Amino acid sequence: MSCADKFPVSSSSLSSSSSKFVTNTKTKPLSSHFPPLNPRWVCPPITCFRSKTRPLQTKVASFTNHKKKNKSYDNVSTSILKSLELSNDVEDTLDSFDGNISPREITVILQKQRNWESVVRVFKWFKSQQGYVHNVIHYNVVLRILGRAQQWDQLRLCWIEMANNHVLPQNNTYSILVDCYGKAGLAKEALLWIKHMRMRGFFPDEVTMSTVIKVLKDVREFDRADRFYKNWRGGKVDLDDLDFDPLTLNTNGSRSSVPLSFKQFISTELFKTGGGIRDSDAKSSLDMESAPPKPRLSTTYNTLIDMYGKAGRLKDAADVFADMMKSGVALDTCTFNTMIFITGSRGNLVEAESLLVKMEEKAVSPNTRTYNVLLSLYAGAGNVDAALSYYRRIREAGLFPDAVTYRALLGVICAENMVQAVESVIDDMEKSSVSVEHSLPGIVKMYIREGDLDKANDLLQKFQMNREPSSVICAAIIDAFGESGFLAEAETMFYRPRHMARQARDILEFNVMIKAYGKAKLYDKAVFLFEEMKNQGICSTDATYNSLIQMLSGADLVDQARDLIIEMQEMGFKPGCQTFSAVIGSYTRLGQLSDAVDVYEEMLKTSVKPNVVVYGSLINGFAEHGSLDEALHYFDLMKESGFSANLIVLSALLKSYGKAGDLEGVKSIYEQMQNMEGGLDIVACNSMITTFATLGVVSEARHTFENLKKAGRANSVSYEIMMYLYKDIGLFEEAIKIAEEMKMSGLLRECYSYNKVMTCYSVNRQFHECGKLLCEMVSKKVLPNAETLFVLFSILKKGLFPIEAVEQLESCLEEGKPFALQATYASLYSLLGMHALALEFLQTFIESELESAAAYNVAIYVYASAGDVVKALNIHMKMRDKHVEPDIVTQIFLVGCYGKARMVEGVKKIHSLLEYGEVERSESLFKAIKYAYKLCNRRVDMGFTLDSEEYSEAESEYSEAESEYSEYDNGSETEYDSNSD
Repeated sequence: MSCADKFPVSSSSLSSSSSKFVTNTKTKPLSSHFPPLNPRWVCPPITCFRSKTRPLQTKVASFTNHKKKNKSYDNVSTSILKSLELSNDVEDTLDSFDGNISPREITVILQKQRNWESVVRVFKWFKSQQGYVHNVIHYNVVLRILGRAQQWDQLRLCWIEMANNHVLPQNNTYSILVDCYGKAGLAKEALLWIKHMRMRGFFPDEVTMSTVIKVLKDVREFDRADRFYKNWRGGKVDLDDLDFDPLTLNTNGSRSSVPLSFKQFISTELFKTGGGIRDSDAKSSLDMESAPPKPRLSTTYNTLIDMYGKAGRLKDAADVFADMMKSGVALDTCTFNTMIFITGSRGNLVEAESLLVKMEEKAVSPNTRTYNVLLSLYAGAGNVDAALSYYRRIREAGLFPDAVTYRALLGVICAENMVQAVESVIDDMEKSSVSVEHSLPGIVKMYIREGDLDKANDLLQKFQMNREPSSVICAAIIDAFGESGFLAEAETMFYRPRHMARQARDILEFNVMIKAYGKAKLYDKAVFLFEEMKNQGICSTDATYNSLIQMLSGADLVDQARDLIIEMQEMGFKPGCQTFSAVIGSYTRLGQLSDAVDVYEEMLKTSVKPNVVVYGSLINGFAEHGSLDEALHYFDLMKESGFSANLIVLSALLKSYGKAGDLEGVKSIYEQMQNMEGGLDIVACNSMITTFATLGVVSEARHTFENLKKAGRANSVSYEIMMYLYKDIGLFEEAIKIAEEMKMSGLLRECYSYNKVMTCYSVNRQFHECGKLLCEMVSKKVLPNAETLFVLFSILKKGLFPIEAVEQLESCLEEGKPFALQATYASLYSLLGMHALALEFLQTFIESELESAAAYNVAIYVYASAGDVVKALNIHMKMRDKHVEPDIVTQIFLVGCYGKARMVEGVKKIHSLLEYGEVERSESLFKAIKYAYKLCNRRVDMGFTLDSEEYSEAESEYSEAESEYSEYDNGSETEYDSNSD
């Protein structure tokens, strides 16, 4: 008959889950459920097989004899262990030792085995020897090793054999089992061992109790751990409080959906065996001894302090620490390290440092971990000096930094871009043979921020010469390069040569490389890499699909994204709400509303609940296309799904009502927006102004705008909307007033805002104000965009700058000529009479080696406009020396220069070229010649005319322009001899 048959646990002895099962050391013994034990099983004698030693004396041996015995034990066990290391044949090796091997030596030999297979073989050999008497210490050693190796089947067999050999478990046995199961992530099963030991009449001793606290702490069941400890202090164990049914906890605190009741657990072969109940007298006395009123071990206090600290119960942790000192329990380094971390991680760094002082007062020596804790705390707080101070104190204390030290320190000094300090720490790590691998991503990011890619690449090459970084580290480095736009470096890291099969690319590296391609907008490469990954047999994850789909959707490559959603589902993955939302948003931006609705319906079919972003995209999409009824339909669906309308959604509806011309609807939505918690935000207010402006309700728009100004909330967009509203309805003075207010408010910061104000000034022909704004833009280093250039060229055209010259400048900009932008600025400033600025921009390119007539043309115009005709003519001579052919623009600006200098012969020369067809006929050149003769006080018959109507209109405009800009021309006019050309 097996021990399982002898000592079954009756199911009737178990309480129902609804009742409160509390056991107390003073309650009636549970022996009525178990048959009486054979008295000889209560305490098996610990003897050795083939032992020829004399029995132990009843009196304590002398210290000298004790040392001799220990030395003898050490010699025998050391000899056996060395032999076992040199041989794979365990049995033959042990057979060669025919001497006495005591139980203590057996324990040492079992403990020192390098793997669980060796333990099983060695233990099997000892048990096979004649005279071997089984004892619980040996089984405890074997159970611990098997449990840590997670060899549950072997552990089960060992446990059953232990029962069959009538070896009763001890508290230490259960503590070992609880610890092994807990560290393996089997928190529920670990705690069920406590139920098992209670069914057999054992009460947890302090070590077992502490182990249970650790298990509960690791799964973040802090309240349950606290209750277990307090019950234990009262001499009882609440078995029902150890139930996690119907869910099972994992070590990360999450729960699985696999229920396991205590009856199912206890009925298995593993838990229905393993010892019986002690007699009631022995039980009562032992229980009372194993339930002390207070803990007596430092490790127990340390565990409790750590548990309360992780639970955020700082007062409880401090109380345990104080109780530990009052009880006379020795404070150790672990105690102080834990308390320092707890107090410091809650921001009490001063108190944490005071604990270090107290530690020295108590003659407890700090270790490297002590300084690491303080270093990490200050690093996390951004106090680099303090972190470096504790780094130095490690060596000052005669200790050595470890990998944790270096990782924490490099993290903070890399973030602060302390390049020299980082390189010094790396040198220290090399001297100490500590790998820099885990800090590589942070160091690479630092070099990227410093713009020193060469050092980053040198560091990576140097590291790879000695060791291949792990895939996680490589992925982080690829991501660092990709996020900063250094795609070539990211590709180099991704496609680096691999020297070992285990270093093949994994899914993590593919994911970050795909992300890098997406950031660089190289979507074809991202998709190609995704396909390449599949061809290499690397299984995509749902994260891969979600990332790629969202990337393609953001680029409005929505058809590819849609295909990937289908493929993702075929692979057994379920797209997330954010993924569906990205596709729907892309369809609505493209105006493909029917496709957006199809994806929405598909989302519902796959049981993915739409969020407010999905509904917002659909509402906004239909609002943009004037489908008010559809927008309201999805608005109603959103409310039915339990989502409250936010300002973004209401703004979209406001827009939709505005496009439908429904003023009442607009006001209704506006009222809802005003009644929302927090009130209207600036985006909603601007949307409201835009809607009123669209409907032509100027008074309402003005009222909303004025309220925003009074509240100090009006931004640049608010001013721009009102400015354009006034401009569009012809209220130019009001528009200019808004523009002036906008300037005075300091809201001109972005190119877009400058463009709006310049447009407004340009429409009102206040060109000089446009020049001032352009100057302000340049001083603030606000780069112009296409809209800015459009405004500038429109001013040049309105100011009767020769159309051929305008087209020439536009062509230079399109071709990307290096001087084109400066030449445009110089031309505009000259036209507006802002000659100092024009000359300043001219100097940025005129001294270069120019081969373009356009640059020389601008220089001639700028110098002539500034009244420096000599320099203008010198530019023309330089142009001829460089063999740059003059064009029609050259002739136009040159004749203007001759006119200003009263050089009639020069004007006649160009007039002749035009008259005899040696230069192309141009209205601009014709007008320039006429005006030059006027400046020279000559009335000359041109000999031909252009179309009379066009000429008359052109001459009128030209005269008006000359009158308008004469006030800007402060250049001096000089008389020149006609022969001076």
